[in-house]
Amino acid sequence: MDNNNNLPGINRRRFLTGAVALGGGAALLSKLSAAESVRTIDPNKPRESTALANKDKPLLERIDPKPVDPPGEAGRDYTPIVTPNNVALPWKIVGGVKVFHLIAEEVEHEFAPGLKAHCWGYNGHVHGPTIEAVEGDRVRIYVTNHLPAGTSVHWHGLLLPNGMDGVAGLNQKVIKPGETFRYEFTLRQHGTHMYHSHHDEMTQMALGTVGLFIIHPRNPKVRPDRDFALITHEWRIDVGTSRPNPNEMTDFNIFTFNARMFPGTEPMVVKLGDRVKIRIVNLGAMSHHPIHLHGYQFKITETDGGQIAESAQQVETTALTAVGQARAFEFIADEPGDWAMHCHMTHHVMTQMGDKFPNMIGVKPGDVDPKVQKLLPGYMTMGTDGMGDMATMGMPVPPNSTPMVGGQGPFDYITMGGLFTVLKVREGLTSYEDPGWYQHPPGTVASPATPEEMRRDLEMASNEPAAKTVYTCVMHPEVVSDKPGKCPKCGMTLVVKK
Repeated sequence: MDNNNNLPGINRRRFLTGAVALGGGAALLSKLSAAESVRTIDPNKPRESTALANKDKPLLERIDPKPVDPPGEAGRDYTPIVTPNNVALPWKIVGGVKVFHLIAEEVEHEFAPGLKAHCWGYNGHVHGPTIEAVEGDRVRIYVTNHLPAGTSVHWHGLLLPNGMDGVAGLNQKVIKPGETFRYEFTLRQHGTHMYHSHHDEMTQMALGTVGLFIIHPRNPKVRPDRDFALITHEWRIDVGTSRPNPNEMTDFNIFTFNARMFPGTEPMVVKLGDRVKIRIVNLGAMSHHPIHLHGYQFKITETDGGQIAESAQQVETTALTAVGQARAFEFIADEPGDWAMHCHMTHHVMTQMGDKFPNMIGVKPGDVDPKVQKLLPGYMTMGTDGMGDMATMGMPVPPNSTPMVGGQGPFDYITMGGLFTVLKVREGLTSYEDPGWYQHPPGTVASPATPEEMRRDLEMASNEPAAKTVYTCVMHPEVVSDKPGKCPKCGMTLVVKK
């Protein structure tokens, strides 16, 4: 990696103090967007490199220009994309053209530990590998169909000849099973784009035939040190089944980043001081996603339509990304820690949720459980205090399914799943491997208040000792313990007695 383009590390706490805090913060974010030499689109004029804008040239040159620059190279021309839980699509240069090969095929895919499904994807991946190139490159993409049905590929958001747009029946013939088609065009733009099937797309996209298409600007003044790209998607996989249901329209129960859900999502690891870019692409069927990053403010610098004019870039902590859209935002990683990034639609951070059960919040079951257990061994009343304790009960789950929420964190169980991942910012990294959980400096972690602190600061003069924590088994309430552990009768994890 070329570190000569790194922006200097900035102490945000110190930077934002004083009377000029707001203006200083805006200046920093302005510097992030202005540093890169890019073009924005004027909607009142023909777009550059289009047939109308170049009407003095022959038609073929206008709709399919030949490249004037050599193929872009990683490191020299761009910082390679990091696609968590996925890979980049390999390419080679043949006669000055970057050649790629996509293979549409069935893939057995793991969404998270314990949940696998038979999906459709490309080159053994769900979603397909990331296609990465540079503005001005000429690309040749072979698409081989190993699916049981016909297909095609649409290059979503790209400027290209109409016959390469990939809408089966309108722009080309259907790629039948066993056939290989060739797409070829010159990249006339840069930005965050995507590709997906455009034949029976309700079925094929719902099964996973989508991918990222990233085009880097040529000769930018400043490049990000870490450039991440994530696809959001939604699925219907009923508990115990092994294939997504493409007919679902409203009641999705799996929400993913790059076809993985927490705790199966790889973290985004960066060094303190890195210039970071995160691209979000929404190729789900129905849901928009307000993706919120903790601990940082950023400017949204790019959509799937290209660079946003500097005057229109908004300072945000959440990037709202609707179906079929892309958003990219940038910031300086100036604060260490493990920072959550997730969709703020609360049901999108659950997994395999159902809606066919009554609202039990506040219900007092009394001695109902022991009576029902005489007829239905293993029965328990659930949901009376919410879903936060569900995953920690140690209950067995049906085959090929996962708990409704999350995974173990460094302190407790993280009661979020689905569209949830972590940005890990560290000082002194020597590699971008997962560094493990953040080790907080002493005194920087929220912790239980002492009676002395409460008397001092809140005038709560309580001399009574804190209540003793007692644990019990939801299946055998007669089992109690002053320590966490397993029930000696059934082996389930003990929970705090209410």
